[in-house]
Amino acid sequence: MSDTELVTLRPRRIRQVCWVSAAALVVVFSLVATSLTGATGSGYGAFQRGDQLAMIGLGLFGALGILLFTRPRVEADARGVRVRNVIGSYQLPWEVVRGVRFDRGAPWASLELHDDDLLPMVALQAADKELAVEGVRALRRLHQAHLAALAGGPAPR
Repeated sequence: MSDTELVTLRPRRIRQVCWVSAAALVVVFSLVATSLTGATGSGYGAFQRGDQLAMIGLGLFGALGILLFTRPRVEADARGVRVRNVIGSYQLPWEVVRGVRFDRGAPWASLELHDDDLLPMVALQAADKELAVEGVRALRRLHQAHLAALAGGPAPR
């Protein structure tokens, strides 16, 4: 393993679901917007072009909200790990990481820190099965290589 190795991990399944859902939401809101014509149900007004555009705008904002769930990413190298979740990002050196955990039944992996905190890594989701397992193994190799370098021994394979 070289010192320049960069591991980049992103969830696969949730990204696919989010893109399809966002597109479907925009289509549904656009279809609803085209049906907003004529008088309102109470008879006191009529739908205007602005009402239709507002409905399409709501669909676009909803789609953008859904696409926030495609944001998670983990990048790691010999120096440390950078975790970007749906909300919030963290950049940690390997010195503060005790281990990489992926507990049975957990929805995603996490970093166990020396101060007993757990930092979730939403990018490594159980729904991605083997992709997530390989990602956890790659992070563990980088962490072990860092520990071996601190101890002055050879990096494990």
